[in-house]
Parts: sequence; C-alpha cells; structure tokens
Amino acid sequence: MITRRPTRQIRVGDVPIGGGAPIAVQSMTNTDTADTERTLAQIAQLTAAGCDLIRVAVPDMAAAAAVKTIRASISIPLIADIHFDWRLAVAAVENGAQCIRINPGNIGGEKKLAKVVAAARAHRVPIRVGVNSGSIEKDLLRAHGYPTPENPKALIESALRNVRLVEELGWEEIKISIKSSDVLTTIAGYRQLAEKTDYPLHLGVTEAGGLIAGTVKSSVALGILLFDGIGDTFRISLTRDPVEEVRVGYELLRSLRIRERGPEMISCPTCGRTRIDLFPLAEAVEQHLQTMHTRLKVAVMGCVVNGPGEAREADIGIAGGHGVGIIFKKGKIIKKVPEERLLEVFLDELRKMEEESLSSSSSL
Repeated sequence: MITRRPTRQIRVGDVPIGGGAPIAVQSMTNTDTADTERTLAQIAQLTAAGCDLIRVAVPDMAAAAAVKTIRASISIPLIADIHFDWRLAVAAVENGAQCIRINPGNIGGEKKLAKVVAAARAHRVPIRVGVNSGSIEKDLLRAHGYPTPENPKALIESALRNVRLVEELGWEEIKISIKSSDVLTTIAGYRQLAEKTDYPLHLGVTEAGGLIAGTVKSSVALGILLFDGIGDTFRISLTRDPVEEVRVGYELLRSLRIRERGPEMISCPTCGRTRIDLFPLAEAVEQHLQTMHTRLKVAVMGCVVNGPGEAREADIGIAGGHGVGIIFKKGKIIKKVPEERLLEVFLDELRKMEEESLSSSSSL
C-alpha cells in the first residue's frame, strides 16, 4: 500500500496539487507557441488523452502574447515555461498563465526576480522552481561536486536556495522540480529533497530519450518515487508526440494502482500461433481506448485458440484467426467477423459499451 508524502497544497487553475490531491499528469506542447492554431490543436489532443496540466514554451514576446488566446480556448490549466528573461515571465502571467516554471537563479538578478514574483503574487499564480543538473550554480558545484546518485547535494541545495529567493519576496505558492537525465540521481535527489521540504514536488527525468528508452527510464525513476509516496505532479519526457507522454503516464499510475483513467488493455506478446497482423490492430485499439472513460478490461489477442481462455477476465476482447476474428465477452464468443472488418466492428462494440455505461451513470 502506498502512503503519500504529506505536503502543503497549491492550486494551478482549478487543479489542486499536493496535500493529498490526485497526482496530476502533465505534458508540454512541441509546437511554436505563437502559432496558436497548431498549439490549440495539440492541446485538444492532449486534453482528450487525459492531460491534467499543459505547459508551453515562452521563448519570446510573441509566445507570451499568445498565452492570452490559448488560455481563453482550453479547459485545462496553462503553465508557461520561462528561461532567463524576466519580462517574458511577467508578460505570460499578465496574459493569463496559471503557473510559471522558472529557475529563479537565472532570471536576471534579485530586482528582476522581484518583478516576476510581484506579478505572480498579484495574479495568484504559483511558481514552479525548476532546477536541472546542467543549471546548478558554480559555487554549489565547487562545494558539492556534480550531482551523482551517491551525492545529489548540489542539485538539492540549488533548488532550496532558489525557493528561498522566492519566499523572501513574499510568495510561497511553490512547487519544486529537480531534473537529471540519470535515473539513479533522480531517485536519490528527490528522496533527499522530500525529507527537507513540504512543498509539492513535480517529478521527471529530463532528456529521457525516445519512446522505448524514455518510457523505461521515466517509469523506473518515477515508479520508484511514486511507490515511495513522493511526487504530486509528473511528466514523462519523450522525444515523441506528447500524447504518448500522457498515455505512458496513465499506464504508470495504473500499474501502481494510484489512479485509473478509462479502460485497461491487455494483449498477448504474439507467438507462432498468431494468424493476424496484431501489432497495428493493438495500436489502433489502444489509441481508441485513450478517448474512453469507462473502466473496462479490454483484451487484444493473437489467436482464437487461446485468446478467450487466457483473457477470460477481460470484459471484452478480440482474437485473430485465419481470415476471421472473434469478439468475446468474459471468455464467451459473441461474434465472428471477417478479419478486414474486425477492428471496425470491435470499436463499434466499445462505443456501445461506453454509451451504455454513461447512460447507466446518468440515470442513477
């Protein structure tokens, strides 16, 4: 049983962070923020996949101005990601960003940081103090060395120093992140940081890699930390469509029985009995399940011989055969369908189950 680390609570828009609130899944757009049409289209896809919080890069004033249009057009809280230029942070806040991510130590000095914090305080906007292994102050590196699993102290001290800068300016609506591209440094760093502060923590492995490497590294680091009860928001960072980050994020939470969204899919790894092109079939089903809210167990199996039996616990499933597939519920076959129509008919069955579930819920 996982026991969450107690923290103070902040709010990013209407999403509570920390203080026992559900762990929030975050992603970041990879579009030019100033291109509001493309950015909004991507945020719509991420929202449909279940993204709780969305972050956009603000590298210039055009992007800061676009925050206003984006904020007015989306239903999830908007976070602005700022580096170096205090003016961009102030402009993003004034244009409606509901949280800003900054490294206070590189925003331009105390007077400029004071202007950023004043804007955040005036608009009740939380600040995420984000520190990476590559952005640690030189004096801390001299004192403690580069962060390693055995000694992540420079990373922790940098974060706490920057938090104090914000606190001294009269603002404590803060969450903290300390990022490393190394899994073991990430784990050690967050474990030690969690002992030193009760601010909510945002988890992530930075520069984690593509779909496979990034998923593995992020899942190992974040899975261990979440099992320890550490972490209030997180992002799975992938060199990939950000929708994939959200998909991986929810599967991670589901695997730890922390939070479930929509159906769970089980599928066989395939073997010599497989008589259907299962990989694209499984991918298409998985993508559709991301749009559903009903909690179902859905099976995608490679053969009709073992499929229904091995996946007997599934609420609904499909299995492929020689030019024909079957659809089964709780291990019992309900339909036989030509292979070329199997996906179409199966998705139709899933839609019916979703509609029935929603109708039943609304009648209660």
